[in-house]
Amino acid sequence: MTKIVVLNGAVVNYDHAMDWQQLGETVKVFDHSTNARIVERVQDAEVVVTKEMPLPGEIVAQFPDSVKLVVEAGTGYNNHDLDALKAKHIALANVPAYSTERVADTALMLMLNLASSMQIQLAMLAHGDQRNFSDHLMVPHVELNGKTLGVIGFGHIGQALIKIAQAMDMKILVATRTKRDDRDGIHFTTQTDLLQHSDFVSLNLPLTPQTTHLIDESALQLMKPTAFLINTARGGLIDEPALIKALQHHDIAGAGLDVQASEPLAADSPLFQLDNVIVTPHIGWRGLETRQRLVKIVADDISAFVIGESLNRIL
Repeated sequence: MTKIVVLNGAVVNYDHAMDWQQLGETVKVFDHSTNARIVERVQDAEVVVTKEMPLPGEIVAQFPDSVKLVVEAGTGYNNHDLDALKAKHIALANVPAYSTERVADTALMLMLNLASSMQIQLAMLAHGDQRNFSDHLMVPHVELNGKTLGVIGFGHIGQALIKIAQAMDMKILVATRTKRDDRDGIHFTTQTDLLQHSDFVSLNLPLTPQTTHLIDESALQLMKPTAFLINTARGGLIDEPALIKALQHHDIAGAGLDVQASEPLAADSPLFQLDNVIVTPHIGWRGLETRQRLVKIVADDISAFVIGESLNRIL
């Protein structure tokens, strides 16, 4: 039987609701693994499973020859050293599209809450301030319909979000690296044009050397002061200090961030203190059904590899 090792299973199975046994009867699951323990734990393993866990090249270089496949239990794989995996002739697979609808829903949730200043309303109630009930509404409240949503990236999640936004009568702008013709009410344009004209900007693309800090100070300066930035993809897409500065100076209206540059977000981060920001702990993939689907697809990746198929192979 194929020997499988899960190096940081608690990230997915934090509530003990997942069944790792569906990966195989011989699966061995560690809740957490330090770099110092990884090589020891993968001895004799054929398949190694991780979730958003950095796997440095110097550690991969020490993997035994028994390791033939690494499965990233997620869509993004920027945490893996591809050159090191290639050098060891280790295949890499991921789990695309397992959280498409849930992440799109999370982006919409952030947009709706920001549009209604929900975070401010809840904070007021928490401090005993009931003026939104006893007086006129004390906070900004705007509709999504008729507003322009700018989507940077046109993958599964971006398209799912567009579908929802169009049902809410939002106008759609999309910026991609690939030139495309307009279709289905979607106007494909440049990133500069999108940033200048969008009321909401949603980031829906992977983190690569080319996309790191895609939203920096200059990009933020292009956005309207009434616009909101939404990130449900990867925290590194945004230059976080530049964003904090823009939010503090109200250069943009606010931000909804389900991902951050460093996770977990530092307890003293200004993002926790700003009333024009909603931060959530990467909940886009953490729904029960989403995680169940994730483990199922990891099992499918492994089964396909064992019989020589290339389901979800990156390398």
